[in-house]
Amino acid sequence: MPWLRQLEFAFEQAATAVATEQTVFVGQALRLPNLGTATDAVALQCPGCDAELEKIARDLLRVHGATRIARELRVEWNSRLKTAAGRADYRQKLISLNPLLFEHPAEIDRTLRHELAHILAQFRAGRRRILPHGGEWRIACRDLGITDEKRCHNLPFAARTFPARLVYRCPNCREEFPRVRRIGRAVACLACCRKYNGGNFDARFRLRLVR
Repeated sequence: MPWLRQLEFAFEQAATAVATEQTVFVGQALRLPNLGTATDAVALQCPGCDAELEKIARDLLRVHGATRIARELRVEWNSRLKTAAGRADYRQKLISLNPLLFEHPAEIDRTLRHELAHILAQFRAGRRRILPHGGEWRIACRDLGITDEKRCHNLPFAARTFPARLVYRCPNCREEFPRVRRIGRAVACLACCRKYNGGNFDARFRLRLVR
């Protein structure tokens, strides 16, 4: 990508300028500690990232034995979040926070821990599927110091509603799942997977579009 090549060029220039000072080589990569240019360059790679909250979250994960994913975790501010205070993506090792939280600074730490509990709970469960706000998540909340955490926030974020245009159904229990958009990947009924397959994905219970 052109911007990556430009970024590499910027690092090369910075390296030349400080070759006699604090340059440290790590494998094939160049690390420039305590340099403003390096800080700016890293920020370009991760717009919206919050290094301070990221450190807090990583330290909490290490305290609770999740050192492996602590190294990969990122925390960002994402303006695409509208009604949600935050979001956790275990696969991407990413916590996204709504910038509207700046209007409610007392809620920032609690929201961070709420989302971090999702990451910690799934880490502990391994490959086993768990409910987003089930017992594993509640235990993780307790360990992170938010024992009485609720599933949803009550912050005054403007809510937008969209009518469900699609309905999916489990072929086993016949439970229906309204959706605004089409499901783009294989998704199965969690209740049936938990009951008959230990919480693991089972194609027998894959949701089917009915209307």
